[in-house]
Formats: sequence, structure tokens, C-alpha cells
Amino acid sequence: MVVLNRIYTRTGDDGTTALGTGERRPKYDLRVTAYGTVDETNAALGVVRLHTGPDSAFGDFDAVLARVQNDLFDLGADLATPDDGVDRGWEPLRIVGTQVDKLERDIDLLNAPLKPLRSFVLPAGTPAATHLHVARTVCRRAERLVVELSQTPGEIVSEPAVRYLNRLSDLLFVMSRAANHRASGDVLWVPAAGREG
Repeated sequence: MVVLNRIYTRTGDDGTTALGTGERRPKYDLRVTAYGTVDETNAALGVVRLHTGPDSAFGDFDAVLARVQNDLFDLGADLATPDDGVDRGWEPLRIVGTQVDKLERDIDLLNAPLKPLRSFVLPAGTPAATHLHVARTVCRRAERLVVELSQTPGEIVSEPAVRYLNRLSDLLFVMSRAANHRASGDVLWVPAAGREG
């Protein structure tokens, strides 16, 4: 159970922060940067949800995004508690394969009515689609950081954690296409369009 009675503790004034294990690391540490960027992804999804409320044309997106936001807190907890093999008397929260499986089902469902792409799409269109693209790019950055962390000697990151971010960025891309599909369609890249005139 989380209890936040006091928002400032002054313990981070020295430029460090505590992991879930109690270990203190610099705030610029790669692990801290990785789960901080997961948090940034979550905040970007909060902005997306301003455009996908239950009464909007994208109301079916909202329940999926609410679940994903909760998953991202799970992922942040996972990354903030390195699997160092120490028994602390409690089970750390970890991303599991079923969470990735749900993303894949969501992708398949949303992608089914969409036409195959014959061009790259621009991050444009409806407000929902555009914000989904912003969230997607933040998610990709989080994924790159988590992969880098996983390949750093002494740092352990679970395979489902990496897979989750990879699949989430795919879901956000498909959602952006689905959002534009319900309006005027994909906004396609026109190669070398800026050269004319």
C-alpha cells in the first residue's frame, strides 16, 4: 500500500533518489532515467485521454489506455526495484507476459479494419491521433533506455519489461491510425515534397 502524507522529504536534495530496494542512486542514473521516461510516457497518455473520453468518438480507446497507464506504474515499480536476488520479505511487482499478450490482442482488434500501409504516416490528423504519436515517440525513447539498461553489466531487466514497451509503441501507432481512420484517414508522408516550388 502506498501512503504519501508528505510530498517533500529533502532526501533528494543531494541529487540522489531511492530505488525500491532502498539503494540510493544519482538522479541521472540510467535506471532512474529509464523509469522516469516510463513515467513521462504515462503522462503523455494522460494527455491522450483528454481526447478519448467515454463520450468521444474514441471512447473504446479509453478503457485500454486506463489499463495501460496502470501497467506503466507496474513497469515503473519493476524497474525501480532491481532483481538483485535479495529476499526482502515481499514480492516485487513485475511486468508479466499476460500484460504483453493483452497489448497484442488490442493491436489485432484495432488493426483489423485498417488498410495496409503503402507509405509512412505523418504524426498528424485528429487531436487524439497526434497526441497518440507523441506518446508513441516518448514510449520508444523509454524502450531505448530500458534496452540500454538491460545490456549494462550488473543491471537486470526482465524480458517482459522490454517486450511491454516494444508492444506498447506498436499499440499507440495502431491507435493513432484507428483514430484517423474514423475521421479523414491516414496523413501520409510525401517523399521529397518540400523540394518542389
